Amino acid sequence: MSDRRNAASATREEVEDFLYREATLLDAWKLDEWLALTTADCGYYVPPNDKPDADHRSTLFTIADNHARLVERIKRLKDPSAHAEYPPSRTRRLIANVRITGSDGDAIEVAANFVVYRFRRDNDRREFVGHYRYKLRRENGALRIAERRAILDGEELGALGAVSFIL
Repeated sequence: MSDRRNAASATREEVEDFLYREATLLDAWKLDEWLALTTADCGYYVPPNDKPDADHRSTLFTIADNHARLVERIKRLKDPSAHAEYPPSRTRRLIANVRITGSDGDAIEVAANFVVYRFRRDNDRREFVGHYRYKLRRENGALRIAERRAILDGEELGALGAVSFIL
């Protein structure tokens, strides 16, 4: 069976399990293990609140990382001299309304809602609410993140504080 047919035949349960595993890794700050869930050509995007469907190549995004930039982001997040996340924030992610929404070539398109609670020393709790749009591909039989877009519902990011961790 080809990888394309495998992707097209993924079940919601399989996709949910994948997203829940991803959330668990991020909440536990197992960032290298999380990175292993991505493809070598992945994109990680947090678009501007007023243009969630914009193209990162022509619009200023809050975050627009390729795989190489994700590797560097994770190095910084794990570095004790990175004061924005040392000690690391405690986070708790809730994922809901997981849906397989279509396919794009060899990728399966997935949507899900999220709430990320962030707890930081000497700061109030922050809540990041929004929805994810994924493009998942199979590599060696396993689902991998080819693209991940975190679209925040908040009207302005300033009130939420710095997004120095992985949404």
